[in-house]
Amino acid sequence: MADAVKGKAPRAQTLKIVVVTAVVSALVVIGLTALFTNLFKSQPPNDTPQPIAELTNETDDPLIWGKYFPFQYDAYKRRPTPLDNIRFAQPATTPTNQESDLTIPAASASLDKSFRESRGHSYSMGENTLAGGSSGPERPSRCLNCHASAFVAYNKLGNGDLTKGFVELNKLKFDEARKMVKHPISCIDCHDPQTRQLRITRPAFMEGIRAYKATLGIENYDVNKMATRQEMRSYVCGQCHSEYYFKEPEKRPAHPWNKGLQADNILAYYDEIGHKDWAYGDSKLLIAQHPQFEMWNQGVHARSGIACADCHMPYTREGGQKISDHHARSPLLSINRSCQVCHKIPETEIKGRVEAIQSRTRQLRETALVALNDLSSNISAAKAGGKSSAALAPAYDFQRRAQFYLTFVQAEHSQGFHAPQESARILAEAINNARRGQLAIPR
Repeated sequence: MADAVKGKAPRAQTLKIVVVTAVVSALVVIGLTALFTNLFKSQPPNDTPQPIAELTNETDDPLIWGKYFPFQYDAYKRRPTPLDNIRFAQPATTPTNQESDLTIPAASASLDKSFRESRGHSYSMGENTLAGGSSGPERPSRCLNCHASAFVAYNKLGNGDLTKGFVELNKLKFDEARKMVKHPISCIDCHDPQTRQLRITRPAFMEGIRAYKATLGIENYDVNKMATRQEMRSYVCGQCHSEYYFKEPEKRPAHPWNKGLQADNILAYYDEIGHKDWAYGDSKLLIAQHPQFEMWNQGVHARSGIACADCHMPYTREGGQKISDHHARSPLLSINRSCQVCHKIPETEIKGRVEAIQSRTRQLRETALVALNDLSSNISAAKAGGKSSAALAPAYDFQRRAQFYLTFVQAEHSQGFHAPQESARILAEAINNARRGQLAIPR
């Protein structure tokens, strides 16, 4: 009997410990739940960030934005990455001691420098000031629409009307307009200062994308209200990285998308309005200007819902944060983050495929260039031999078309990668038009 009583004591003690432990655990859980509930109640949802009083629609200085977004700012102003490991990168003769426009005055570099290396948005204004377009007191201001942070200037000139300010800025000469813009392409040109959401700030793109959407049956398209977030991750790039012309009578930048985005659509539109980029004698030439947005739209990545930022500004981790890499550059410099997210194959295989596409595109481009040069030489010889302008008119038209098709691929800069089949087709059109032009010359 005594042994039985002795056996009950340890069991009762164990039960007491279990009960106490359960009560303490419950109290801890209740306390942690209350704590986290309080924390989450005091924090805004992730998709509605707290307003930053210092950031307004007049904050075009990226340094101020950088105080709140240091990782993005650090990448944005980073020095260019050497392009030695990119086989088809364009050569460059850039000043070795030049920092971005944020730190070195524009006048610090000589005017005869060639800026052909892709060096990032923080370099955009100095390059344009020193080496872009025409020069002299009559130099127009229109290139600043994309090479500078012009959003604040638009608002000031238009008294809050962005489009009106855009028109007014383009009326100014370069030296006058240059005093109104202080920074290169900046955070405010792509982001709303209060919500930090992506937005379009270039009226030319707003008008152009509205015209293009109309060809698809979507009337009165408002890009800032109707575009999805993923679409905006390409549209903010396309507002500058796209084909343009200078629209009469203001000669302000405009996008020729009234018939569509393909090279043939744009050529048809130029023919309809009688546009020419350059006149050389009787030749009314067209020269495409960096139509990356148009060509990307014809490729498999666009059709698969892949945005420009997915490849050129891939996500990266900085500490505990996941951010979009604002050191915008070639995906070949970050294959693991840009390409292997979708393509689960070795880097060497990916790079090899890209180089194969670019190599074949360059070969086709050289063939087209030879054909165009042959046509131009034949036209010059025929004119020197006494052929009239009327007799050579068909050849001039073929020359205009061949040059536009050739430069459409040449100026697009992806060396065919954005849309390989479309690039090959366009170059075939260039070759075809050049050779047909030779046959059109009276003998």
